[in-house]
Amino acid sequence: MLKIHSYLLAAVLACSAGILAQENPGKPTTPPAKANAPASPKTQPPHKFWDTENDLLFAGVGATRMFDYASTRHFRDQGDNEVLLTNAIVDNRPLFVGIELAGTAASIGVSYLFHRTGHHTLERWVSIAHIGIGVGGSIHNYTLKPAPISVQPVTSGLMLPPAR
Repeated sequence: MLKIHSYLLAAVLACSAGILAQENPGKPTTPPAKANAPASPKTQPPHKFWDTENDLLFAGVGATRMFDYASTRHFRDQGDNEVLLTNAIVDNRPLFVGIELAGTAASIGVSYLFHRTGHHTLERWVSIAHIGIGVGGSIHNYTLKPAPISVQPVTSGLMLPPAR
């Protein structure tokens, strides 16, 4: 325990060197010879929105959304329930494809807003985050175990009355 306190004290003293290096208030200060302009934050230079990097990122977002579609259909076919959307939406294939396409369009739209406001790094990171989260979710969907038979929906048109 004493060893931990010694390391903690050493770390605090090492970080406090700036406090000990304050100017002496008794000495007159001289103005700097030449004032430097404040450094501007490091940003990416302007670029066209539909450049090669964005094209590849947007293609990745689209591929990720289709990977999500396939993985969601896979676990629905196994009888598992959808958590984020309702089962009825996911089971309506044209509607679900439309939602996936809308997700891709929304991602591109947010990237465009960042591009127009000069936030070029964030413009790229929207797609990168979308791809990362989407691929992670899709991998998770493929790792789900099939639901027990008693929980799976009836796939035939024949509906049996519940047992009494």
